[in-house]
Amino acid sequence: MMLAERYADALKRAQERQLPVGELIGIADQITKSGDTAQTIALYRAWIENNSDSGLLHAIYFNYGVVLTAANELTAARAAHAEAIRLKPDFYPPYINLGHVLDRMGAGGDAVLQWQQVVNRLAVVSGENINFRQVALKQIGRVLERGFLDANAEEALRLGLDVNPEQNDVIQHYVSLRQRQCKWPVIAPFGLATREKLLGGISALSLAAYTDDPFLQLANGYRYCKNVIGKAKATFDGVHPARLKSRKPGGRLKIGYLSSDLREHAIGFLMSEVFELHDRSKVEIYLYYCGIPQDDEVKARIKPTGDHWIDVGPMSDEAAAQRMVDDEIDILIDVNGYTNGARMKVLAMRPAPIIVNWLGFPGSMGSPHHHYIISDDFIIPKESEIFYSEKVMRLPCYQPNDRRRVVAKNVPTRTDVGLPEDAMVFCCFNGVHKITSFTWKRWMSILAAVPNSVLWLLDSIQTTNERLKELAKQHGIASERIIFAGKRRNADHLARYVLADLFLDTVPYGAHTTSSDALWMGVPVLTLVGRSFASRVCGSLVKSAGMEEMICATPEEYVAKAIALGKAAEQRAALRRRLQANRDTCVLFNTPLLVSKLEGLYAEMWKDYTDGKLPRADLANLDVYNDIGSAIDRDDIETMLVPNYLDLYRERLAAQDRYAMLPRDPRLWTR
Repeated sequence: MMLAERYADALKRAQERQLPVGELIGIADQITKSGDTAQTIALYRAWIENNSDSGLLHAIYFNYGVVLTAANELTAARAAHAEAIRLKPDFYPPYINLGHVLDRMGAGGDAVLQWQQVVNRLAVVSGENINFRQVALKQIGRVLERGFLDANAEEALRLGLDVNPEQNDVIQHYVSLRQRQCKWPVIAPFGLATREKLLGGISALSLAAYTDDPFLQLANGYRYCKNVIGKAKATFDGVHPARLKSRKPGGRLKIGYLSSDLREHAIGFLMSEVFELHDRSKVEIYLYYCGIPQDDEVKARIKPTGDHWIDVGPMSDEAAAQRMVDDEIDILIDVNGYTNGARMKVLAMRPAPIIVNWLGFPGSMGSPHHHYIISDDFIIPKESEIFYSEKVMRLPCYQPNDRRRVVAKNVPTRTDVGLPEDAMVFCCFNGVHKITSFTWKRWMSILAAVPNSVLWLLDSIQTTNERLKELAKQHGIASERIIFAGKRRNADHLARYVLADLFLDTVPYGAHTTSSDALWMGVPVLTLVGRSFASRVCGSLVKSAGMEEMICATPEEYVAKAIALGKAAEQRAALRRRLQANRDTCVLFNTPLLVSKLEGLYAEMWKDYTDGKLPRADLANLDVYNDIGSAIDRDDIETMLVPNYLDLYRERLAAQDRYAMLPRDPRLWTR
């Protein structure tokens, strides 16, 4: 019997009360998989209308609500799940789904109340109910986090980890919330959530802000790629050699940029001019946008600068990958890495013969499908290449900049923004999640040594602002010396930079776009560099701006220079004059040079491929190194200060090697 005939028969029997529940669900699933949700909805509706006395009516209302939700009929879905709950209050799946529906309808508070009912009803956890409780707590945490109710979100996620500490996605958000609240120590074990579990589940970006350990960051990226992204069900690897044979020699390289951030975002601001400057005699540019459906001035500027703009956001991973294959992309640039909005499953299908990690993520991907990482000599010196699974390719300066960035004409006064007119203003406009307890202690030492100085930080939520003020008082610094800069549109934000005297960088995750913004506006930047990618970007930018003396190798040098500059107005003025004089000629803002060199790198990559020399990622032993690195206690020491820091791994690996007989990895031992 054809599916259409089965549907007609099922609909008739539903109306005649002759369709058993099991058969109803089976036919409904088949129809849904065929893509005709309208028929599925009609079948469920007919069954419900004619079987109101069924003891399983609550379950059918639940299934009905699921199909309505998938069809985006949210009002009807809300009613269906509510009826399922009314019929059987101890049936928990509709509470979870009703919360999702309410959240999608913009009623986040009502969604939390639904999930909270599940949590309250399952105070004593047993059997399958454990899953309902942890799902409800996860969703509560997600909605509260999105609403910047950070402490409440953290508590919900903590309770969820009490139920099941193996939830790496929950750990990621839990740790991130502690970082953006400046709750130190960030890794605070509790119950079954041990240090190893918390560090083993931490996100790549949170790890970069937590510790200056490029080896652990490489292993963490590998773990995430292996466990979360996984292997693609199918790849396009076999397509590329066949197409290479038919490719015309000497033609333009087809370059694809994949990003969720080609809009009003740090990446959008940095890359706007890059696409405009590409030499169309050498490259054909495809911009694959996978971000939110947002229209703004930056997106409007970028969109026409590529030869092709393709919004792959609404596409499935398979469809997006197929589109890139159909476009015959030669080199695909991943401008997301492990950041929000990334389409890693698309990349895992290898829709282009060459895949490159650049700009979006500050570190190695640890993936088998990224062939190259673009950096520079400062960020990845030769001896640090062991911390990257990709082959390192280098520009004069890693970060592009937009020389046409818009700066508001109206510059506020210090009084306008709450700064004292006569104070020495240290500033840091990095996100507060980058502030560590070690950085904070240094800043407090600097403020204590420089009379009439203040620290100007980017605004956070009120509770975090208050926590930082209280932490200042604990170091003997009056809370009014910590001042917060409210959120502003980018042009206005740039304009107020000139009110600061000296930008103080964070470590281990330093200033990137915020540093080049400060330097563009003539504000000197003082940075302390470590070993990892994220800790060295600011040093690269400062060096490329011609201010190499502002790069510090030790915390003591950083504090001493900050204090000296805080007391030397003439020296600061001289630094400003140098920045302003060099702005139009320094490497940092020479975007035409960067684009020209970038195209040269693309040509080198293509030659590697055509010569059969495409690099392969070295992913050996990274599971072991992730376990070792996750077990190291980092609360009282900064990894960047540990001499011969790889000895931390060698010692633990040697102990493990007695039993595991691991190969002699050249990253830790020479052969």
